[in-house]
Amino acid sequence: MKRLFLLIVAVTLGYTLNAQQTEAKIQLLETEHDFGKFKEEAGRQTYDFVVTNTGKDPLVIQNIVASCGCTTPEWTRSPIPAGGKGKVTAIYDPKDRPGPFNKTLSVYSNSKPEVVVITIKGEVLPREKTVEELFTFPVGTVRFESNHMAFTNIKKTEKKIRVMQVVNTSAKDAKIEFVNLPPHLVVKASPMILKPGEKGMIEGTFDATKHTGWGNVSDMVKVKINDVAQENVFYYVSANLVEDFSALSAEDMLKAPVFRISSNTFDLGKIKGSTQNEVEFKFKNEGKSDLVIRHIRSTCGCTAVQQGSQGIGIKPGESSSIKATFNSGGYNGKVTKAIYVYTNDPKNSEIVLMINAEVEQQPAVAK
Repeated sequence: MKRLFLLIVAVTLGYTLNAQQTEAKIQLLETEHDFGKFKEEAGRQTYDFVVTNTGKDPLVIQNIVASCGCTTPEWTRSPIPAGGKGKVTAIYDPKDRPGPFNKTLSVYSNSKPEVVVITIKGEVLPREKTVEELFTFPVGTVRFESNHMAFTNIKKTEKKIRVMQVVNTSAKDAKIEFVNLPPHLVVKASPMILKPGEKGMIEGTFDATKHTGWGNVSDMVKVKINDVAQENVFYYVSANLVEDFSALSAEDMLKAPVFRISSNTFDLGKIKGSTQNEVEFKFKNEGKSDLVIRHIRSTCGCTAVQQGSQGIGIKPGESSSIKATFNSGGYNGKVTKAIYVYTNDPKNSEIVLMINAEVEQQPAVAK
């Protein structure tokens, strides 16, 4: 009987508390604010949403959750009495966030409804960037936009040109030169001599017809400023050399070679460290003309690729293989290495072969 009495009291008390909670009621004069357009350098923008308790009991704002880290909420922490007012402050930080924005704040309280959503919006006008931000690569007395000129895809039959800005930040003239360039690459400054504060262009020309490689290739170019070679400073030039299939007709495509491999992944399983492990990938030419392996490249020196028929046509219907030796060396645990194969198959001109292994190093023997 005593337990039943306590249960009835607990249920009644819970119902009473729940009923009391519904007596607080949150009301906002507005649930949306538009900051309009403002400059990024103006800094944080703040707006107060006025909260009124139209209920009979104290209103408690329990928590506010912002839709992103760029918006910080503040609010009246003490209970707001019946008829009283409080506020929810929305603070938006525009730093490094140019452009339009639309964010929400979810306000949790002991009112009904328990959650009220308010919205802030506007548009951040980007600040003018500094010379250091626009020209990120300092070389002596000048600054380049970047230390990397990327040509991306270049057909082996073409020549491409890329440009990049440079500025002289010193109080004297700056002469810019690039030395020890490979035959396929021309890089020059225009004008060669920049006056103090003057901007110019770095023009790069990549002639793929003079490059023997395939796939991703790169060059590290030395820079001279005022006839002085800059120590430990290099200008990085990269490209992805691909075969030119643009002249192939629909009939040519039907007669093209087809590189077909049984599996492009070889799992060595568990192997010991400092061991040589042979791998062989078998493939077949299922097309109607000779298949040529243009180039084979591995991701590191630990994988030595061997291919007897490289550069030699593989007749339709014939099979061949790509062999590799994986040296587990000082690796420990799971290891994955890649081999890139370049062919004259228009639909499979670049194939990636994967070698997986789990290397177990032997414990050192105590002396």
